[in-house]
Amino acid sequence: MSSPPQPVAPHSATQDVTHDLWEDDLRQRYPETPSSGAAAAAEKDEFRDYTSDARAGVREFYRQNHANQTVDFVRAMRARYLPLRHRRMGVWEAMDCLNTLVDDSDPDTEAAQIAHAVQTAEAIRADGHPDWFVLTGLIHDLGKVLCLFGEPQWAVVGDTFPVGCAYSDKIVLPEFFAENPDARVPDYSTACGVYEPGCGLDNVLMSWGHDEYLYQVVGRYLPVAAQYMIRYHSFYAAHREGAYGHLMNDTDREMFAWVRAFNPYDLYTKHDQPPDVARLMPYYRELTARYLPDTLDW
Repeated sequence: MSSPPQPVAPHSATQDVTHDLWEDDLRQRYPETPSSGAAAAAEKDEFRDYTSDARAGVREFYRQNHANQTVDFVRAMRARYLPLRHRRMGVWEAMDCLNTLVDDSDPDTEAAQIAHAVQTAEAIRADGHPDWFVLTGLIHDLGKVLCLFGEPQWAVVGDTFPVGCAYSDKIVLPEFFAENPDARVPDYSTACGVYEPGCGLDNVLMSWGHDEYLYQVVGRYLPVAAQYMIRYHSFYAAHREGAYGHLMNDTDREMFAWVRAFNPYDLYTKHDQPPDVARLMPYYRELTARYLPDTLDW
């Protein structure tokens, strides 16, 4: 396997882009209450002209992400982290670790990561969804512990997308793929690239990040629908924009209904009033113990 190319260097003025900035940007791109009719069409036009409004930090984040997420890079990350042998820890230890990654400059993070995880899970529980769905809401972002292993933000968060085939123009800020070396590889330049039509997403290399990593850590313990929610919740080009259907099989199409059902809880449950985590902790500790072992391989 060839070594991954040297990553594109960040521009100094916008070097420190956090996962919270990315999440704020997602809520801007996909507002909670969609408009209809002419208003919806106008909003869609605004999204397609997103490049004119995106904040400098967001643009720089995606410049690095789109330039560096190559086939070789993804293969190198999978070789580095799979099999899982970097650390052994349970869900709650991982949650505590995530709290150390909070950006103090972001007002949305005052309640800390565990509070946001519980907010998401509580919203799912309040709507009467199955307990495995609630658990998925609680743990879905734990793959961000990749930051603890020294990975840059662009290799941990951000919209995910297939590598090894043509980049869809439905991916946010697609013009930055011009800096990606794979854009000049003929085998990767067709709609299917190195894949067969309808091959199924399990056979497609996705850009590396927290989604795939957590799927590999916990997927074996959870229902298939929960696996899809974790593995593809950042694949916005597919579950919100309808791209890459030509690579999906029937199982993917069926399971993406669950990914779409999960998305509003992922985006819109972050609010200023933190939940009473101490009161809720016994329930969530029992819930995690019902599905997951005390210690997981990371």
